[in-house]
Amino acid sequence: MISTAPLPFVHRFKDVALPRGGRWAVLFGLFFAVLLVGVVEGQISRGDRGITPINSSGDFLASGILVDVTGDNADDAREKGWREAQRQGWTQLYRKLNGSDGPALGDSVLDGIVTAIVVEQEQIGPRRYVARLGVQFDRVRAGQILGVSGRTLRSPPLLVIPVYSIDGIPQVFEQRSAWQRAWAEYNTGQSAIDYVRTAGTGADTLLLNAGQTGRRGRIWWRVILDQYGAADVLTPIARVEYSYPGGPIKGYFTARFGPDSKLISSFTMTGPSPAALPDMMEKAVAQMDRIYIDALAAGVLRTDTYLVLEKPVEKEDLPEEVATAAEDALPSETDSSVPTTAPAGVQGYTVQYSSPDVESVTATERAVGGISGVQSASTTSLALGGMSVMRVTFRGDAAALKAALAARGFKVQEGGNTLRISR
Repeated sequence: MISTAPLPFVHRFKDVALPRGGRWAVLFGLFFAVLLVGVVEGQISRGDRGITPINSSGDFLASGILVDVTGDNADDAREKGWREAQRQGWTQLYRKLNGSDGPALGDSVLDGIVTAIVVEQEQIGPRRYVARLGVQFDRVRAGQILGVSGRTLRSPPLLVIPVYSIDGIPQVFEQRSAWQRAWAEYNTGQSAIDYVRTAGTGADTLLLNAGQTGRRGRIWWRVILDQYGAADVLTPIARVEYSYPGGPIKGYFTARFGPDSKLISSFTMTGPSPAALPDMMEKAVAQMDRIYIDALAAGVLRTDTYLVLEKPVEKEDLPEEVATAAEDALPSETDSSVPTTAPAGVQGYTVQYSSPDVESVTATERAVGGISGVQSASTTSLALGGMSVMRVTFRGDAAALKAALAARGFKVQEGGNTLRISR
């Protein structure tokens, strides 16, 4: 039987005695709630504020290269300009890392180690090409010639919340800004800081805002950091003052760290006019990166223990051979031959691994470098399509390193002082 009784909500609304004007208050409350939902949905779905981060790879970057060449036509002039940029970029990069001009490389060799040409500005004529370019070099291939090994110092993943103050009102992703763009376009792959950058779209505007940077509660911070896979937070703050329309500008920049917004350092920059703002922001981000790297080396960027809760690995989660080896290594209660010396110190080991392509080299270095106790892991002999050799600095003996590699899913073969790993 179908009931003809009024809906429960309508029935209660009719029978409940409300104060004078109460029903209008309820209706207004419902209208306000619907309006609030629409505003929140608009905040999330609005797509004209986000800037997708780029240049997150570990490639080397030489930027600000000026070229002015002519050719038979526009395409020929551009190709000549890009090749000239590769040659200048290689000289610039080698001088930056080694302090001297490096060996002159042919165009065919440069084509093999250059991964991208970044167009910063360009003007194309019928037979002329004028541009300011950047050149990205593959870290593995170019690193062998440059004599640069892998980094020995790397921070945990740190979430970046770039706060930009406009007319005294701080904002993050509410609208696009030169500060947000500078952080999105910065090449973080060459930094010792593992930056976690967001595009500023979707729920980013609600979770990552200027108000959040002032909160101290660790529980909510832990929820946010888990959403982005970060261990702590960096808050670089920028504030720009304009003297008069079209006149000089002055930027105030502050580097802060952690939920308590700990001050690390601050600096100022000036520009002749508002047109210099993008260049100022680009240089400020580079200086911010240097500040955070120095803070990491000085031990200032220490992750808050209340933000990262590390769950110990259970015995049943370990591979069978590792669990068995761990049991055998435990001394019995009656064993009096337990050594009283400290664990083995940091030692270097040679590890061979299969490297069919460049991606496998990067993935293997990252996997080995992420093992607990590994201080550094860098390829010393590269053989694409064959067996490459990696030098691993590890705090412990060879047996401990072998067990740690096995726990990471590697099949380990030992021969003398060399370990060979494979998947």
